Order: sequence, then C-alpha cells, then structure tokens
Amino acid sequence: MRWQRGLFFIGVFALGGLVLAGLLCGCGYTTRSSIGNRFQTIHVEPFLNKVELTKETDIQSKYKIYRPYLETDITRAVNDKYLFDGNLRPVRKELADVVLKGELVEFLQDPLRYNDNDDVEEYRVNIRVDISLWDRGRDELVWQEDDFTGMATYFTSFYPVASDRGSESTAVREAIDDLARRIVERTVEVW
Repeated sequence: MRWQRGLFFIGVFALGGLVLAGLLCGCGYTTRSSIGNRFQTIHVEPFLNKVELTKETDIQSKYKIYRPYLETDITRAVNDKYLFDGNLRPVRKELADVVLKGELVEFLQDPLRYNDNDDVEEYRVNIRVDISLWDRGRDELVWQEDDFTGMATYFTSFYPVASDRGSESTAVREAIDDLARRIVERTVEVW
C-alpha cells in the first residue's frame, strides 16, 4: 500500500512537471506586431474614392453602386480600430512613423438567396479597397494589398426574420467594421 502511494505521488509530480514545462514553453501561438518596435505611430490618409461609375458593365454587375461618404466612413472606422487595437497610435502625418494610404475601388451588393417568386431574400455587401503602408522616414513601401475586402450580409423585407438580421445600412456598417478590422490585423499581426 505504501509503495502505491509513492507511485501516486511520483505520477502527480511527473504530470505537474509536464504541465509546468508546457506552460513555460508555450504553444507557439502568438500575435505580435509585424512592423517591429521601430514603428509606434500611424497616420491614416483619407481614403480616396476610385469607384468607376461610368465604367462599362457586364452580366455579373449590371449596375454600379455608390454610397455617398463611404470613403469617409472607412477612414474613420480604420482610425477607430487603430485606437482600439493600441499597437499603433494614430497621429498627424508629420509625427507618424508609417502612413496608410487607401482607395475605395468597389462597393457591391450581390444577391445570395431568392424566394419562389424570384425576389431577393438575402444580399451580401462587399467593400473593396486597395491599401498600402509606407515608412514615412525612409519614404519606402512596407507592404501593399489590392482588392482588400470587408463584407456582411442582410435579409430583405421579403424574408420573415428581416428585423433580426438588420437592414442594408446595418450591413454596410458591419462591412466597414469588418474591413477596418482586417486592415488593422494586416498591419500589426504576424500569424
């Protein structure tokens, strides 16, 4: 009986040692800034509206759509996300270590689901931007991403739970928020 108790304590200590070693080593998953400690501040230039409303259309996108002040809403949301994230502090351009430049290139509402009468029940909102991050001190490109997209979906009034899933305006706000979150993650995280 005494030897069984001794084995029990040895097993507990061995298991405790393994757990402690695992905690000290970590699992290898981490999020850290991809831009290093060299950059502490960022300036987000106002996004430019490059949506081409006069461009020739095709079968997939019959009508070009634009929402007024969308580029302003994107700029504000990106600045807010940087403030919330805390890795880079938004400042005036003269004080910034890096500068984020962006262009709104497309705003789409794609039908996702139809009912038996061929009425659209659900739409997906896509907001596409081209973005680049510049080292202001060296005046060189850090990285560039084209066709960066934020998205959200919403149901139309034809669908019985439309009030539960929001409206077009809610979906646009959610798509902007999704886009801003993705931009900040692209800037500060290494996976």
